[in-house]
Amino acid sequence: MSRELILAIDNGTQSVRALVFDPRGNLVAKSRVLIEPYFSQQPGWAEQHPEYFWESLCRACQQLWQQPDAPPKDALAGVALTTQRATVVNLDRDGKPLRPAMVWLDQRRTSGLPPVKGLWGLVFRLARARETVAYLQAEAEANWIRAHQPEIWEQTHKYLLLSGYLTYRLTGHYVDSVGCQVGYIPFDYKHLRWGSKWDWKWQAIPVRPDQLPELFPPTRPLGPITPEAAEATGIPTGLPLLAAAADKACEVLGSGCLESHIGALSYGTTATINSTHYRYIEVIPLIPPYPAAVPNAYNLEIQNYRGFWLVNWFKNEFGYRETLLADEQGVEPETLLDELVGQVPPGSDGLILQPFWSPGVRIPGPEARGAVIGFNDSHTRAHLYRAILEGLAYALREAKQRSDKRSGVPVTELRVSGGGSQSDAALQLTADIFGLPTARPHTYETSGLGAAMDAAVGLGLHRDFATAIREMTRVGRVFEPDPAAQAIYDDLYHRVYRRMYDRLQPLYAALLDITNGHESKRGTGQPAPREDRPTGTG
Repeated sequence: MSRELILAIDNGTQSVRALVFDPRGNLVAKSRVLIEPYFSQQPGWAEQHPEYFWESLCRACQQLWQQPDAPPKDALAGVALTTQRATVVNLDRDGKPLRPAMVWLDQRRTSGLPPVKGLWGLVFRLARARETVAYLQAEAEANWIRAHQPEIWEQTHKYLLLSGYLTYRLTGHYVDSVGCQVGYIPFDYKHLRWGSKWDWKWQAIPVRPDQLPELFPPTRPLGPITPEAAEATGIPTGLPLLAAAADKACEVLGSGCLESHIGALSYGTTATINSTHYRYIEVIPLIPPYPAAVPNAYNLEIQNYRGFWLVNWFKNEFGYRETLLADEQGVEPETLLDELVGQVPPGSDGLILQPFWSPGVRIPGPEARGAVIGFNDSHTRAHLYRAILEGLAYALREAKQRSDKRSGVPVTELRVSGGGSQSDAALQLTADIFGLPTARPHTYETSGLGAAMDAAVGLGLHRDFATAIREMTRVGRVFEPDPAAQAIYDDLYHRVYRRMYDRLQPLYAALLDITNGHESKRGTGQPAPREDRPTGTG
């Protein structure tokens, strides 16, 4: 039998999926295991046991082989892994977890850390970047562990991202993909390797080089599946695990966004806009582009942290009727919420939302808050729901303009992935607000597909990524801008939305001063409850 199928394992925020793709990008078989994103022992904490992630991966794989459409195992050519980003795991010398993993949603900060000194300290002072560096230090999970659990840090033999931990469980090797290195770690984003010995990050973060895994670029083999992993997962012993990338990077590749003029929007827990580039570009000083799922390439990414969490917030607070009806009809509540959007004209009759629900060292600044302006007595919950979708698109349009200016390559078409991409209403108003054709990829599983494409190139099933893009990706429905709606949105965007932050910034700063830091680093005091997160990758 021809060995040309690829098993892609996608460990997202809400589920683990085992997916089998063929060389044409068709999803042959699928298994999904829902997971608890985290548990919280204190407000703002978000942790999960590393073993739980491994056991969920094993269940997803074992369930896959039980599906009626599951292919024979001897048809598999290889395996690829993609995971949520910035979830960290401490292991002892026996490879056993020392503490729960700190999940990417964790909101702890470490105050009072000594600043970076020496020449780097002078450079940051002259560049007026000390606050940014201090923020990155405070955010680093390793600093919190060393400060509050020094005995754990002393015993830490390996400090891994979730991708590195699961790779270790599958292969027995402390290795990981360059494309997965997104987090507060001493990674050199420009040169796509661990930082050199003089890199300032070694001062800012207490990690030693020997605590980190060996890195390989996407498409390279990471090791064969061990007999122990084969027994736990059902994956054949010896099948090669190929390096892929983090889930957002794989989404970009799986959406077919290899050329810089194609923008990849992710409408998930974190709403993002990405474009792929082959030179290093910082949209914000010291905030790097992330490694792409393609070797020697970068994803120029700007985030709206809460993103489509706002949609689930609305559903929980105001969508009780739709939730009940959806349960009766056997459909998702978002399907019925789309009907609300159709009840309101473009621009939501003057109701404008600014979605800075979770500020940080992003755009616009750490003091920013969310805001809704323009209320009058004619507005309904339908107006608010549409204003949420419009506000998210406005924010990403502004991010696109920043990226276009910095890169010199304007984005001229869009592809949208993530849970929110299944909403026709959201995609149409996105096309209208950006004034660009907006497409939904042919498969919802773009992150898994991107990982499979890395494996396909690495295994020689496709000779290069241009071929893999042509053979394995294609667009589904395309939403064209409506000229009348586009004109309304352009007016609102330039005359209202773009001016909101400058007008409100002094008030945001005053609120921050008055609360005097009592609010948590991301503006809520604790992560969103798990039921408040839309489907999508983290």
